[in-house]
Amino acid sequence: MPQRAASPSSALSLPMLFLSKLIPLFLYPLGFASLMLIGALLTLWKRPRLSAIFVLLALLAILLPGNTWLSNHLVKSLEWQYLPASDLPNADAIVILGGATRPQEPPRPWVDLTEEGDRVIHGAQLYLQGKAPIVIMSGGRIDWQENQGASESADMAEIAEALGVPSAAILQDPTSLNTHENAVNVKQILQDRGIDRVLLVTSAMHMPRSIAIFRKQGIDAIPAPTDFLVAEADLQSTQTSQDTILALLPDSGSLHRFTRALKEYIGIGFYWLRGWL
Repeated sequence: MPQRAASPSSALSLPMLFLSKLIPLFLYPLGFASLMLIGALLTLWKRPRLSAIFVLLALLAILLPGNTWLSNHLVKSLEWQYLPASDLPNADAIVILGGATRPQEPPRPWVDLTEEGDRVIHGAQLYLQGKAPIVIMSGGRIDWQENQGASESADMAEIAEALGVPSAAILQDPTSLNTHENAVNVKQILQDRGIDRVLLVTSAMHMPRSIAIFRKQGIDAIPAPTDFLVAEADLQSTQTSQDTILALLPDSGSLHRFTRALKEYIGIGFYWLRGWL
């Protein structure tokens, strides 16, 4: 079985963790648009002009982030900061950050990979290429009630074993609930084993924040990004008027990508205020 390493206690209490997840929801496009529409309803009869402004802001909150061109370039501003090296150097360990699985709960027959599941696959691939002798899975699982299931690190370890990584080569940090705790807990594992250099595997959009946090902890981390949402082909100019029209109209996929990028920028700001990067 993969080894579980002892981890420091959570840097955030559950109430603070809850608030850190709740408050940004109202800054994301859908949450902000909802607040504006509520404001429009409350002011419709007595202040119709103010109500119209609220409606306009709600409309812009959907139209602009839903624009394919705008969302792709916002995502690119994060993802392309650390493009994959043509040949990554060897390291002492591969660190894979959580956020990539759903637990095995009915009716799922096994652990499911989320869109970010490329993290586990890429990390396993690097191990099989001989880039490092150890893989560290870092990730707990947030449960506002009681956490009865396996940690995300355990789920990632199970998938990595299925991909060919031996259990003896896997270490786990099963308690971290955010990226700062990932870095703090992994640092303890590295110190306990005298490990210096690691390949850090996470989604390309998440890499700027992650690499800054790990290096803030004094970890010699080399970025090994994966899970790119925007490729070169996505940024090429549209060829027809039909393509142009479709790119300008709001799209749920573009709205999702914009929201993810905005979440990262908010996270960077919050972590900077806390002195974590």
